[in-house]
Amino acid sequence: MNFFARWRLLRPAQGADSVYVTERFGVRSLHIGSDTIQSSMRLARPNDLELAYTRSMMAFLLFRPPPRRVLMVGLGGGSLAKFVYHQFPDAAIEVLEINPQVVAVARRLFGLPAPDARLVVRVCDAAEFVSADTGGFDAILVDGYDGESQVVELATAAFYSGCRRRLEPGGVLVVNLWGSDRRFDDYLARVGGAFPGGTLCLPAEKPGNVIVFGLCDPPSALLWDELERSAAGLEARYALEFGRFVSGLRRMNRYDAERLYISGNA
Repeated sequence: MNFFARWRLLRPAQGADSVYVTERFGVRSLHIGSDTIQSSMRLARPNDLELAYTRSMMAFLLFRPPPRRVLMVGLGGGSLAKFVYHQFPDAAIEVLEINPQVVAVARRLFGLPAPDARLVVRVCDAAEFVSADTGGFDAILVDGYDGESQVVELATAAFYSGCRRRLEPGGVLVVNLWGSDRRFDDYLARVGGAFPGGTLCLPAEKPGNVIVFGLCDPPSALLWDELERSAAGLEARYALEFGRFVSGLRRMNRYDAERLYISGNA
């Protein structure tokens, strides 16, 4: 029995929340309710970040030290959770996912590690979770999409404000958005309203995704020479294209020859 036939025994037959998996040219991909790819894993390198937008989300390391406590909203195939789990052995990770079938698929077919002291996956409503006042995180990574679009409840002003309250001093919110979404400017303004200290935008390598960073306590200046030195070290350590991230920050944010300006703090 081939891979896809085996998976058909597990996935729902129909519905907007149906979960299924495809595999092509050594890359396994997760879909929820549509042909849109939610997550991908290269079988030969299962703990790497296959999709450009997931790599771009890790650019938050340009703005703060490696995190000790991370919250992720949206599991997908678990690419970000696996990367952080293996690259940051001192980090504790909590993942919020509303669809239990997504969790089952991530564990069975995408190599998501079993729960332990460092990795907790909660099947819950993320909007309700972040509205609580207990516990703080160094980074919150939000990738909240269903089969068609951004989940509305994960893009409200109240949700972003809740994320801000759940972050420790120096923390950063990382949000994956579609640049072509007609509501993009609204979403960006909501992040900016929750993070008046500053926001930055980074285009992913392939057109479409834009990563938005909300900084709790941004540095007094982001100087290009310092960013480029940091990028070189991070690129060598994590094998991600941090030099390209710095170039992308130039394209989507205010800057001059010496400094990158942070919206809301310029």
